Amino acid sequence: MYQPRKNNLIFSFFSWYIQFIIKKDFAAFQYDGVEIKSESSVLILANHFSWWDGFFLFYINKKVFKKQFHVLVNAENYNKVGFLKYLGAFAAENKGKDVLETLNYAGKLLDNPANLLLVFPQGKLHSNHLKAISFEKGVMQMINASQKKINIIFAATFIDYFAKRKPSAYTYLQRWGNEEYVSLQLLKSAYNKHYDQSVVKQTQLIE
Repeated sequence: MYQPRKNNLIFSFFSWYIQFIIKKDFAAFQYDGVEIKSESSVLILANHFSWWDGFFLFYINKKVFKKQFHVLVNAENYNKVGFLKYLGAFAAENKGKDVLETLNYAGKLLDNPANLLLVFPQGKLHSNHLKAISFEKGVMQMINASQKKINIIFAATFIDYFAKRKPSAYTYLQRWGNEEYVSLQLLKSAYNKHYDQSVVKQTQLIE
């Protein structure tokens, strides 16, 4: 398993740099406010359609949740994008047993109320125009490996240009309240309901 690495200097630089490039490359980046239980960790489930996705949620964590950021990535991105490991990225090194170890590690991260974990349940990049978001089984493995004292946050991000040269990004956030009993189907259904509602809000935007 590839684990996160700590380097305060590198983290501080990229924390600044991510904020800088979002402001530089986008006309606007808007997101919802959301209340959480401060004594519980945060699990963000988000759609995955671009190189920017993790950076958007890293920025939101910095401004809204203020937790220790972690993100589950694949081994290729962990090795290809060298600085990700210093921003809390971790990955399974091999298939099989190592994947299970990685998911259990993610569950243990969620037992610490100081932590935030970002997961893309689709497992890989898909178009921003999908009508529904698929969920890999590993999401439930992570949750079941934890003590389940978690703020589950749904995030749906969309990008539009409208009449501007630069695009604007919008992330719709919702805290899911039904946490006593969680199944993959229930989680997927609840997330896609939020996703559908977010699509409606996005189509109603006028600039």
